[in-house]
Amino acid sequence: MNRSRRPQTAVTGLHAMGDDGGINVTLDFSIIPGIMPALLLGTRLTVELALMAVAIGLFIGSFVGIGRIGGNRIVRIIAGIYVDFIRGTPLLVQLFLVYFGLPSLIGRPVPPFIAAIAAMGINSGAYVAEIVRAGIQSIDRGQMEAARSVGLSYSQSMRYVIFPQAFRRIIPPLGNEFIAMLKDSSLVSVIALEDLLRKGQVVISRTFRPFEVYTVVALIYLIMTLAISGLVAWSEKRLKVVD
Repeated sequence: MNRSRRPQTAVTGLHAMGDDGGINVTLDFSIIPGIMPALLLGTRLTVELALMAVAIGLFIGSFVGIGRIGGNRIVRIIAGIYVDFIRGTPLLVQLFLVYFGLPSLIGRPVPPFIAAIAAMGINSGAYVAEIVRAGIQSIDRGQMEAARSVGLSYSQSMRYVIFPQAFRRIIPPLGNEFIAMLKDSSLVSVIALEDLLRKGQVVISRTFRPFEVYTVVALIYLIMTLAISGLVAWSEKRLKVVD
């Protein structure tokens, strides 16, 4: 004898599916206040990684970019190989190369944070090098000739005449590079660094609310990128006023 019974519900991820085949969407954004402290901790690490990576990239890229257009042929070749190799391979592969590959050569493990900073900094350096090279080449050749004619050496001309002018022009692409590093930093979650994405994954394992958590993570990334874009636009405008 069959007895009629109420449809029971089996909750799977975002959806609650009943015996009658219907789908009831169950979203619960009330968890946001409780998960924000953990996500903000991950956000801080994400920003730190991006800042350090771009700082290292700016240091490396400035020398490599100048080397790419310098008079020394050997330096140009080495700089070109570095830029082509880094830009031609994925950041994730470079991260694995430093974190998993380097220990086999040096005989000791590389801490995840150091590996992340090294890989991201070296990666950023190649892109910054091209930004610097393009910025320098955008300056009229007459500026260098004028600087040399008054007795400045090549390095002095670059330091006091060419680079200050080029810097104003490379601020927008540098801002874009920082935004790219900010988003690419999510790759460090694969080596167990608890950045914003990794913190989100940990929260999901506790709350079983992937849609809500990933939505908040995405919004945090969006807020950071919009803030940086606004700051870059403001800086560019200020420098134009100075001109």
